[in-house]
Amino acid sequence: MNFSEIITRVTANTVDSLPLFGPELCVVGTIVLLLLVRLFTSSSRVSGYSLAIVGSVVALLFAAVQLLNLKSFGEAKATDMFTGLLRYDAFTIYFRIFLLLFVVFVEYLTVISGIPDAEDAPDFYVLLLGSTLGMMLMASANHLLMVFLAVEMTSVPSYAMVGFLKGRRTGSEAALKYVVYGAGASGVMLYGISLLSGLLGTAYLPQLTLALTEFGKQHAGFADASWRTLAFGILMVLVGISFKLSLFPFHFWCPDAFEGAAAEVAGFLSVASKGAAFALLIRFCLALVGQSYGFGELSPLYLKVGLGLGIAAAVTATYGNLAAYTQTNIKRLLAYSTIAHAGYMLMAVAAMMVILNAPAAADVTLESRLDGARLCIQGLLYYLAVYFFMNLGAFAIVALIRNQIYSEEVADYADLGWRSPVLGAGMLICLFSLVGMPPFGGFFGKFAVFAGVITAADKFHQPVMWTVLVVGLANTVFSLFYYVRVLRVMYLTPASAGSRPVKLPLWSEAGWYVMLTSVPVLLLGVFVNLISKAGDDVAKWLF
Repeated sequence: MNFSEIITRVTANTVDSLPLFGPELCVVGTIVLLLLVRLFTSSSRVSGYSLAIVGSVVALLFAAVQLLNLKSFGEAKATDMFTGLLRYDAFTIYFRIFLLLFVVFVEYLTVISGIPDAEDAPDFYVLLLGSTLGMMLMASANHLLMVFLAVEMTSVPSYAMVGFLKGRRTGSEAALKYVVYGAGASGVMLYGISLLSGLLGTAYLPQLTLALTEFGKQHAGFADASWRTLAFGILMVLVGISFKLSLFPFHFWCPDAFEGAAAEVAGFLSVASKGAAFALLIRFCLALVGQSYGFGELSPLYLKVGLGLGIAAAVTATYGNLAAYTQTNIKRLLAYSTIAHAGYMLMAVAAMMVILNAPAAADVTLESRLDGARLCIQGLLYYLAVYFFMNLGAFAIVALIRNQIYSEEVADYADLGWRSPVLGAGMLICLFSLVGMPPFGGFFGKFAVFAGVITAADKFHQPVMWTVLVVGLANTVFSLFYYVRVLRVMYLTPASAGSRPVKLPLWSEAGWYVMLTSVPVLLLGVFVNLISKAGDDVAKWLF
């Protein structure tokens, strides 16, 4: 193949890929317009957030149309984009909608809360949308180098957003720590990618399975140095993803970053980055497993990966909940809560890897194995949908309270539940859902995740997964104490004489926003099948 034929092939593939890449192109166009506004017009907060919201909504509508077109086929339609660097399928579209809808909610919150100010609005929304673009690429990455580029595109704007509030020493310090930890994690991940691609001769995720199978035939067990290097490379890639998920022990950036950043930014990082990172983790794990499903030569290695993820999930949930007990700053408390919930959600991925790779009895069919894996994915997607509203709602209420009392200390929330019934009721719904109490959506999210863990432990006789389940259930009980401590201050602690008045009526714009984020937490607990069915459809497309 000569040079002109290569150019013709790449050009044709790019033209075919552009319509499928529409939502990302809308985000890119919005970023360009915001930069032009910053350059050629006077600073205007209105033009900044208006452009950001309109561009995000257009991208969201584009993704929704793609979903409708996909459903009309009645079966999965998977296509490679840009010579296989990205993947277009139902999984990609689901996370596009998840991320774009979430960024619209965050943008509207910034309009209500007043952060950023008029001068910095275009810059802030460029960073916000740039990070969102990276997250969308994480969900569709089909090549190890695209994995690294997407993670970096997500991370670099996030560093700037954490330190965006000028003049705040805590924000600058948190941003610096975030950059240092992020650079280290990125270096480790890139080295792992180089090891994998060098050993296997390919960096395309769909080709990893065949390359790994051939590798397993040529190298016999961990006595071979190449085998150990391969395992080390997989571990290093997982380290990079674990950093984005703030899993223990790669969580150190999270509490400082959340405390130093504005509550709006912390809310964005707590949900969007978790969703994109879990999408990437699922793609990477499925690329390793391929179609072997317990019968591949490397299945024992992948089983160890699944059990390792389960142990990491249990430790992460335990650490996050225990560390939250001593926190006096509400954003730092919610940061440790975010770490704990990342542990809960990781249990679903761990269970999926165990189900797909564990040796099973003769009566366990391939279909039952796939049904168990689908249950895990369905539970994770439902959990993320509920987490969207309950965690964003909690951070949004923190931002609105900050604007009223100019404090983010839990002790200053005294009597707020009675002084502002809207904020109190919204916080109560979000925190009880984060605990996992019925009838809130968080209860059914944890129930779905734990159901996958039970399947992995029971059908495939993995005692480690029983331990993971017990730790998860115990942590659910432990978490009740520090969440209730916040509500106790809000409802049972009298306000001091010099407390600032809190005025936020239900019919105000902020009041409606609190309802917009807290009411879905209740509805998702009532209409479980609505999101559960969508998660089941996506899981069927994956398998």
